Amino acid sequence: MTKRRERRQDPRQRTSRPRTAAKTRQKPSGGTGRRQSAGALATRRSPARVHGRTRGSRAPTIRATVGVIGGSGLYEMDEFVAVETVSVPTPFGRPSDNVVVGRLGGTTVAFLPRHGRGHRIAPSELNFRANIYALKALGVEAIISVSAVGSLRDEIAPGDVVVPDQFIDRTRGRVGTFFGNGVVAHVSLADPVCPRLSAALVEAGRAVGATVHGSGTYLCMEGPQFSTRAESELYRSWGAHVIGMTNLQEAKLAREAEICFATLAMVTDYDCWKSTVSDVDVQEILRVLKANVSLAKQVISMTVREPGGRRTCACAHALKDAIITDRAEISVGTRRALALLAGKYLS
Repeated sequence: MTKRRERRQDPRQRTSRPRTAAKTRQKPSGGTGRRQSAGALATRRSPARVHGRTRGSRAPTIRATVGVIGGSGLYEMDEFVAVETVSVPTPFGRPSDNVVVGRLGGTTVAFLPRHGRGHRIAPSELNFRANIYALKALGVEAIISVSAVGSLRDEIAPGDVVVPDQFIDRTRGRVGTFFGNGVVAHVSLADPVCPRLSAALVEAGRAVGATVHGSGTYLCMEGPQFSTRAESELYRSWGAHVIGMTNLQEAKLAREAEICFATLAMVTDYDCWKSTVSDVDVQEILRVLKANVSLAKQVISMTVREPGGRRTCACAHALKDAIITDRAEISVGTRRALALLAGKYLS
């Protein structure tokens, strides 16, 4: 699961036509992590062997409806039938790892380990753009972001689940937009999560017996260090409810990609503000996370087991009036790089 940051991208990096995805055989999953999240699955660039046949760099034969970003173990569900492990090149660099695509009930789901196999990518190094782009390229219309967080409130205890509806940004220098390089776009982030998807997570969490807080403010800090006591108290005075290291950039980019987004925040500790309990440490986080993996699986399974039908939320057309650049000024290369995300708005 998760908490905190993104791999910085050179603003001069290329914006050539995105290559299509190549498939690889599924690899065994790796370990688990904290407010950052562990990963699984090795990356291969060579043509993949699928069901006994070798294919080159073509679009994957399977498409996903729902994406899940989080730690390994989440796609090790009894009901989940893995079909493909897919390597998805993007114009923004490489995603954290390969994507496992399979069936969960009546829905095709794509799982992406946020921090890569073995939890090897720090929050500040995450390539959020490549991760969200890869899921978009697979056809994903909704993302559930599973994240380990610290609590900033007495009433939110370790083991509880929070489905935040707001964010505060305390990161520095992360790339949180697909635009720039000659294209300016301003999407609305007043309500940064999808109300429909968030409500489904809350309902599913309560149905499986979890203590669920159906709203709250997620403060996204830089990390990788945990907060100082003064910072923790400051964030409490701002009205924040939980603290993590990763979900804000994912929410921003999902909105630009017109993907529904919601966070399933698993509370592991009280950060360092609560004097009657021990300060946050990695071993305690891992202990609580291990206990909560089963709960997260149940919530995800119940949320996605049936197809969601046609989207009626505003997420599906978030870019409609957001791009303000004169279309005549947009280069061919930039149009190609943004074709998947915004092609219908660049004509």
